Amino acid sequence: MSIVKILIVDDHPLFSKGLTSLVVSKPTYKVVAEAKNSIEALKAVREEKPNLAIVDLNLGDENGLDLITEMMAIDANLPILVLSMHDERYYSERVLRLGARGYIMKDEAGNKVLDAIKTVLAGKVYLSDSEQERLSEAAALDNVKANKEWYASVKKLSNRQFEIFSLLGKGYGTIEIAAKLNLSSKTIDTHKEHIKLKLHCPSAQELRQLAVEWSSHPEM
Repeated sequence: MSIVKILIVDDHPLFSKGLTSLVVSKPTYKVVAEAKNSIEALKAVREEKPNLAIVDLNLGDENGLDLITEMMAIDANLPILVLSMHDERYYSERVLRLGARGYIMKDEAGNKVLDAIKTVLAGKVYLSDSEQERLSEAAALDNVKANKEWYASVKKLSNRQFEIFSLLGKGYGTIEIAAKLNLSSKTIDTHKEHIKLKLHCPSAQELRQLAVEWSSHPEM
């Protein structure tokens, strides 16, 4: 019986322990490390050589999207399953482009999480049924996307810029975003200026309008 070595990356110890208990309910699964930040996660990838990494996108003041890239740089074949509270509509496509093989929300039932693990270990991509349908519909709208130049530019935003853009679309202001990401308001304003340049927005108001439009119709 081959043992599957699993790495869990989450900065909430209670959730991490609960997830570990769920994972090891399967006799062939073994959690070889629980990491609460990128330093611990990258060390575990190097030393434990896991067969699967389950990664949260919220890691304090660190960005889980950047961590995925760093993990893939160490082991390009490492299957990564993202388990997050972030709405999958906003992040699933991006994490897949970074190299992850699945995305599941933290509020899903335990059996769904185990299904996701099994799917990713089998070399397949795991997304919820509704997200698979949404992405299929999005693929059929390529011509519409081509007419929205700013939409194509959204995909070129850095991970941090994308995170801020998403929060703008949800109605957060600069001070609120700064508090949420543990950054200064000045840093957020600097990022917003860079985002405006990439999306060709002449004003902060237009940037917010684009963010709201994208947030309402991320498939467009």
